[in-house]
Amino acid sequence: MTATHTQTPTATTPREVVPAPRSAWVTVARREIVVRLTDKAFLGGTLLTLVLICGFMGWQVWDSSRTSSYTVATTQDDTVMGERLAAEASGIDEGVAVRSRAVPDAATAQDLLRAEEVDAWLHSTDGGWVLTTLDSAEGGLTRVTQDVVRSAALEDQAASLGTTAEALVEGSTVTTEFLRGDVERSQLAQGVSFAFAFLFYIAALTFGYVIANSVVEEKQSRVVEIIATSIPVRQLLAGKIVATTVIAMVQMALYAVVGLVGLSLTEYSELIFAVTGPVAWYLVFFVAGFVALAALWAVAGALASRAEDVQSTGTPLLMIVLGVFFGSFFLDGLARTVASFVPPFSAVLMPARMLDGDAVWWEAVVALAILLATAVVVVRVAERLYRRSLLQTGGRLSIRQAWSSPE
Repeated sequence: MTATHTQTPTATTPREVVPAPRSAWVTVARREIVVRLTDKAFLGGTLLTLVLICGFMGWQVWDSSRTSSYTVATTQDDTVMGERLAAEASGIDEGVAVRSRAVPDAATAQDLLRAEEVDAWLHSTDGGWVLTTLDSAEGGLTRVTQDVVRSAALEDQAASLGTTAEALVEGSTVTTEFLRGDVERSQLAQGVSFAFAFLFYIAALTFGYVIANSVVEEKQSRVVEIIATSIPVRQLLAGKIVATTVIAMVQMALYAVVGLVGLSLTEYSELIFAVTGPVAWYLVFFVAGFVALAALWAVAGALASRAEDVQSTGTPLLMIVLGVFFGSFFLDGLARTVASFVPPFSAVLMPARMLDGDAVWWEAVVALAILLATAVVVVRVAERLYRRSLLQTGGRLSIRQAWSSPE
């Protein structure tokens, strides 16, 4: 009688670990993230964008902190005013510095001005003062000179009346209010809104084509047929969407942090708290809008049978992304308000409206709810199209063919 021996696995027996169907998307997502984070092209592009952001912010800091220096010629009779201008210029405008240069006569002042050895000639006339420059007005110097001359004239008139300049101007102070908002904030809002639209455009196209090409490469090499025997296709799709969304979100957050830090160093630093809220909203809207587009880009890859087909199957998505990008600039008034509730335009327009002060919090909540609901529907539809077209290798499929194809 032959004895039957059953081999009991030991701790050293190698075993193949197969992910459970419900957690397979985690394995897929982890693999996609690792591949992307080790891609030199992706890392180089991210680094280049950060360098551009830092460079732009650095230029803003330099431009706002630089001082314009002027040399102003005055004759002997006007030396006192020239010296006062040099002494008070920086106090009026910290970006303007003036050096007074005494000259013997008007002819010498004009000669020095033509030779560009001085920037301006300040001289008195019967009706006041004249600031002569070579061929263009120096805005900063002109404003400072006007303030200094006005103060000097006011002091002289007050002294002749036996009073003070402060008493003469009492009650004449004018403060400003803005019916349509501060122009400085408006300019900042336009710049940040452009950044919203541009980053969404770049991310949607860059990561979109990455997903589509990844899907079609797996399909063309028949690797997906092996993967489909191990895990559900919907888990494969979920892993790709989650991984790409996480990477895109981290990238956008990194850009936002660097941008806000740079903004705090510019002349707009006082408005940073007004910008932080809309930026946070933008990141939330970005995730919802990007998930829907990522699912559709995966479908674009599944509909293709070759890498060359992605240009065709991805064209509708390209048009959508371009529409969002240009719509953020050209839509105005009622059309802009309505579009800020319509996905995927809301992913960019609603944060931009909040930045402009044109939308309140409940409008953002409503727009986000609509965008999330749309994203759920789009992902469900995309999942069916992806599942039914992924294993079809007979050529490029249309959406109708993919929808009606058997699983």
